[in-house]
Amino acid sequence: MARFFMAGTNLLGGTAIIRGKDAEHIRVLRIRPGEEVIINDTQGTDYKCRMVSSTPEEAELEVVEAVPCKGEPSVKVSVFCGLPKGSDRTDYIIQKSVESGAEEIVFFKSDRCVARLENAEKKLARWNSISEAAAQQSGRGMIPRVRWLGTLAEVFDEAVKKDLALFMYETGERESLSDVLKENTEISSCAIITGPEGGFAEFEAKLAKICSLRVCSMGERIYRCETAPVVAITAVMYETGNLS
Repeated sequence: MARFFMAGTNLLGGTAIIRGKDAEHIRVLRIRPGEEVIINDTQGTDYKCRMVSSTPEEAELEVVEAVPCKGEPSVKVSVFCGLPKGSDRTDYIIQKSVESGAEEIVFFKSDRCVARLENAEKKLARWNSISEAAAQQSGRGMIPRVRWLGTLAEVFDEAVKKDLALFMYETGERESLSDVLKENTEISSCAIITGPEGGFAEFEAKLAKICSLRVCSMGERIYRCETAPVVAITAVMYETGNLS
């Protein structure tokens, strides 16, 4: 069944009006009067709707039923990633993090980041467009926001406010990610922090410990910077019962 995002204010009175690119998309999909689609209000509610009429500019639908979206996990996961080099990596991180259940994706600059954020406004608009498409495809009940933070200190400041803050580190003294998650199955929010291609510098890991973040290992394998956040999100979802 086709799925669209729409602000809740456009769903009042039992009627939904779709305009712009989504109206054109309905035409391309050849959705006819009487057929059903799902509209999500980006706040976690799905509206089952029946097509009434459609033109290239506008589609009118009748709201049949409103139900909570089943695509939203019980834990709100913020993913903080050291900015990787190459748009293919950032795109992958956004797409797969959204599909895996992240509430937001935040890129930042760390000591070993090679890439630099240029044309920030344009790039953030593109990243958020990728997030919206991934959320629509994967049946999410909201559109995860993609943001930028300039420093790792800002990341730590936000991360420590979550129920659980995880700092992924590939060497030195670390805790098992599995063990940490098994101790925290009832959390409602979580921060996952992963590094760029070169990983984190030793002083950054020490600072994470000073800030009371849980410095964790994901086993003996070394993950690529675009793979690590997806693996970590999946582990959190599994241990909190969101993959059942």
